[in-house]
Order: sequence, then structure tokens, then C-alpha cells
Amino acid sequence: MNDNGKPSYKLTFEDAILVWLRHWDGEFQNRIAASFDVNPGRVNEVLKGRAHQGSKEEALKKRAA
Repeated sequence: MNDNGKPSYKLTFEDAILVWLRHWDGEFQNRIAASFDVNPGRVNEVLKGRAHQGSKEEALKKRAA
């Protein structure tokens, strides 16, 4: 439990790109979330397109490179 009074980590656009890449590699959303110290709902928001719009397209570019 986070007992120091600070909010948990907030995913950046670059993090969202990594979320997509890891998701496509078959990693579970809860494992991805744990590695960033965020709620799994934040990862799901990225994958549903509700957060960090454009990250999927950038991840596709990185994957193709």
C-alpha cells in the first residue's frame, strides 16, 4: 500500500507506447500495470483509446521498425 501520501504513478505517452507493445507481446494488463505501479484500469484506458490517443499508432511504427 502507498502510505507516503503521494499519488501513484501517472502513465506518460511513452509509457502508453510500451503498454501497447507489451500487450501485443501477450502480457496481461494487470502485470503491465504492476510494473508501472498503476491501477490496471489506467492500462485499460490506454488500450481502449480513452487515454493517450495516438499511442497505438506510434507503437505500430516502433513495432514495424
